[in-house]
Amino acid sequence: MSIQPLITILEQLLEAHESLLELSREKTQELVSNNVNQLNLIVNKESKLVRHISELDKQRFHEIGKYLISRGYNPNPQVTVSDLIRLIFKAEEKQALLHAHKQLIVVLEKLKEINISNQQLIQQSLSFIDYTIDLVMGPSEEDVVYRNPTLQKSDKRMGMFDRRA
Repeated sequence: MSIQPLITILEQLLEAHESLLELSREKTQELVSNNVNQLNLIVNKESKLVRHISELDKQRFHEIGKYLISRGYNPNPQVTVSDLIRLIFKAEEKQALLHAHKQLIVVLEKLKEINISNQQLIQQSLSFIDYTIDLVMGPSEEDVVYRNPTLQKSDKRMGMFDRRA
């Protein structure tokens, strides 16, 4: 059996991950410009791509299993493409699979970096929103330590602005 169906699936995975990478770059721009509507559209596109990638990954596992059976091995879901590369003896098939695998790894690393950057942008944005709310409303009066319940406690949160005016 040829390894070509697996290489085809890896190429499809590469295309899907490259599309996801492009969406992640767009997401970075929308996070910086604070465009929530466009951000929602990007997230919807990303979730569709993730479902497609999940389907391709299932096909990849299936093709690895078929190849292992054709070579006389028991199909094992723990076998990765790296493991499979060691089992292939034809130089051109091994080289093609190795090339597709390396390309996918490069794109995945870039995607990981951009996702970390986007996560930091979101975290900074949430921190700024929290700071702004505390500035306007006043900090929360909830204490972490025990407070005597008989003492009067004011439920008012005094912020920067006097709302009574």
